[in-house]
Amino acid sequence: MKRRWKILIGICGSLVALVGFGAVYIFTANPPPAEIVNAGPTGEKVNKDGVFGNFFPAMADKPRPAILVLGGSEGGLSTDVSRQARALQEVGYNALHLAYHNAPGKPGKLKNIPVEDFINALDWLKAQDSVDADQIGIIGYSKGAEAALLIATRYSGIRAVVAGMPSSVFWDGMSPENFIVSNGSSSWSEGGEPIASLPYGLPEDDVGMLSVFNKGLARVDEFPNAVIPIERYDGALLMVCGEIDNLWPSCQMAKDIEARARNKNGPPVTLLRYPEAGHGVMGIAADEKDRSIRIFAQMGGTAKANISARRDSWSKILLFFEQEFSKANSSFD
Repeated sequence: MKRRWKILIGICGSLVALVGFGAVYIFTANPPPAEIVNAGPTGEKVNKDGVFGNFFPAMADKPRPAILVLGGSEGGLSTDVSRQARALQEVGYNALHLAYHNAPGKPGKLKNIPVEDFINALDWLKAQDSVDADQIGIIGYSKGAEAALLIATRYSGIRAVVAGMPSSVFWDGMSPENFIVSNGSSSWSEGGEPIASLPYGLPEDDVGMLSVFNKGLARVDEFPNAVIPIERYDGALLMVCGEIDNLWPSCQMAKDIEARARNKNGPPVTLLRYPEAGHGVMGIAADEKDRSIRIFAQMGGTAKANISARRDSWSKILLFFEQEFSKANSSFD
């Protein structure tokens, strides 16, 4: 028992060292409220039928493609992810920045989050007058990328998915007990039941959180149902990762997704890998003094490397969405 408490303290120390973006929230009984940014003059707050988020409608005279925008373990509606939604609106897309945990009416912890919440959000999005319901995409990073792949493998008609710093598996729920012993709690649920998930490993003092995920992945053969069935997704996939990600091994997991898609006749996959970037590899480039940029720099790479990767990857993300939506013609022209 003493050893388990030492392990728990060690994990907490590693998380505190990584600072915000949800890391510290994992180990608090009642996580403090996450950031909830305002929709601003070009958006509108949505809090209806279980959908909580900011909607940024396309400024167009006909229905346009729509993209569901998902943040990571920080929860709420963060500034960093809101920038992505606004940037998508600026180039002509509808964007729904969705809060799926640690927000009003949502679970505080990232455990057993219902896939139905995402499906409700997509249904709501498709019903908007400004949206072409046949042109739907998703973008998410970190746990949001895991969620994006969860949705894409269970909801038909998603044309394009962008997964930044992705996971190749569904992980156990993010709570103290799950980092000590798997207790049947998953990050996600379906029909009220936890989705099959991979337990975490125990941390090493000199590696911290990265070892928790690496050791979990070393046992993935024991939990085959935890592997994301990417072959069930019938759209196109773009992934972005940083080779110096020290939060979790996103590039290795991205390569695993790519290999499974190839071996199981899955979707076409494009992988963007940035050798000098870390867990902050994807998003909107900002000044080095920006809080989100500074925090992400503690999760691998340097602020300059992450900013450079963001500039390069974002232009390619926009091109990816443009190409995939234009294949289905209609509203994109």
